[in-house]
Amino acid sequence: MKAKLLLHLLALIFFQFLFFSVSAQNRTITGTVTNKTTGQPLSGATVSVKGSTSATTTDNDGRFSLSVGANAKMLVISYVGLGSQDIAVPTSGTVSVSLEQNASSALNEVVVVGYGTQKKSVVTGVISSVRASDLEEQPVVRVEQALQGRTSGLTISSQTGAPGSAATVRLRGFTSFGNGKNDPLWVIDGVVVDAGGIGFLNQDDIESIEVLKDGASAAIYGTRAAAGVILITTKKGKSGTLKINYSGYYGQQGPAKKLNVMDATQYATMRNQSATAAGNAAPFANPGSFGKGTDWQKDIFNYHAPKMNHELSISGGN
Repeated sequence: MKAKLLLHLLALIFFQFLFFSVSAQNRTITGTVTNKTTGQPLSGATVSVKGSTSATTTDNDGRFSLSVGANAKMLVISYVGLGSQDIAVPTSGTVSVSLEQNASSALNEVVVVGYGTQKKSVVTGVISSVRASDLEEQPVVRVEQALQGRTSGLTISSQTGAPGSAATVRLRGFTSFGNGKNDPLWVIDGVVVDAGGIGFLNQDDIESIEVLKDGASAAIYGTRAAAGVILITTKKGKSGTLKINYSGYYGQQGPAKKLNVMDATQYATMRNQSATAAGNAAPFANPGSFGKGTDWQKDIFNYHAPKMNHELSISGGN
């Protein structure tokens, strides 16, 4: 009886020693994975131990937790559409990894052309692309403003100082005389619209913008494409888990500067001097009686005009 009890005791001590030994060999690595371009956390990124089957994925906040063995040397972090990255397994602390797009994935990216969609690697025409992620951080109210500084060879200038007014867009310079002859052709989801008719389009509804610069890519649209073509593809429904996205901004705007003009007394004095110099009688007997007059710039302009925008979208389904 005593021998059997001693045997059970020794077996218990052995299993406890084995458990603590295994626990000492394994350790847990935690960290976050983000997009280097946007700084946003990547959900669903794969984190694995190089040379083993141990792996996990990041949560909605880009965080992960992975148990690794004592012999683990390298971690491999990868995400669809972005380049993978190898890092050494840290001895302590958390890991922060930023993934960026590689050249090969950029060439495999699908772009819209006049006759459908193609991969960038097989497109021989001159095409510039702007993605939805490039537009999300821009507080603009018109599509033309979203293209400023993002496409080479595209000139955009404001026609007036009125808020929300259409801008002048030139893709191939001035090729013809007459109003509207030099405007590029705007095509939204395959439908041709007038250049001034894109004001209804919200930039948060845009999936991609393709600027066709050469004649070969734009030839399908005929002579209307002589000044270039700008193709806009709007967002469509996507299957997957429910996602709620909100974006908004608030600001104040006002005139950049005021014109330095004369007040009423100064203007009347100038008119008297002009009339006297011409040999005529002064029109105003007492210019000082007019006082300062009305400062119309101060009364009309709003120096703290509020500017805001709120967008809420819900996607998901099966």
